[in-house]
Parts: sequence; structure tokens; C-alpha cells
Amino acid sequence: MSDRLLGAVCVVLGAGMAWSAQAYTAPISYEPVGPRAFPLLLAGLMAAAGVWLVVRPSPQGQTARMPQLKQLALAVAAVFVYAGLFEALGFPLATALMALPVGMAFGGSWKQALAGGIGLGLVLYLLFDKVLDVVLPSGLLSIVLGGR
Repeated sequence: MSDRLLGAVCVVLGAGMAWSAQAYTAPISYEPVGPRAFPLLLAGLMAAAGVWLVVRPSPQGQTARMPQLKQLALAVAAVFVYAGLFEALGFPLATALMALPVGMAFGGSWKQALAGGIGLGLVLYLLFDKVLDVVLPSGLLSIVLGGR
């Protein structure tokens, strides 16, 4: 699949996700942001990345490479393990551990993937917990934070 075709599919799926998420409401307001914020954020990011894939200049002299099946299977397995460990380990640690094999599957070194995963886990946790006031499981991080 070419990058431009993948980008167009991402734009269409992002628009569909955003349209679908408009109906998400909570019968009782338990958080200031509500249940529709996260799907809308993901839809916007997916659509923006899709637009970038459509309009970016093609790399000169390079042919498109399809990810190898082993790398794809590793990334999918990491996401399933992430879902299983999300509550026990908490969002920051589970996200950092999930980003390691996924980052390596997309060509990063283990140091780059680990650093990116740690940064992603902590920044997103602080964004959701402190800025958006969305409760995420802290897991093992609660020991460091003093039983929160």
C-alpha cells in the first residue's frame, strides 16, 4: 500500500471516528473533559497524520518498503500485552514498555525506543492527569508518588 493511499484511509477513518465520538456522553459528569475527548483527540491525530502522508513530498530514489511480517506481529503482540498489563503496571510504565518493541519494529534502536517510550508515558500521563483531569491508572508509579 502506498503512503498516499494509507494517508487517505487514515483521513477517512479519522473523520469517521470523530463523527462517531460526537454521541459519546456520560449520564453523570464524573470528569470535566468527558468521554468524548480521547476519541476526538485520536481521530484528529490520525487525520492529521493521514493528511501529512498525502501531501508530503515523495522521498527521491527510494522505493516504499513494506514492514516485515515479523515486525508487524511484534508490534501487534506488544499492544495486546499492553492492554493486559495496563491496570497492573499503570499507564506510564505500560506505555513505556509497549513503545520499546513497537519503536524497534519501526526501525528505532532500543535506546531510542526506550527513551521515546519513557517520554511518551510520562508526558501523556501528566497531560491527562494534571491538565485534562482524566484519571489513569498509575500502577507502580503510585508507590513513587506516595500511594496516590
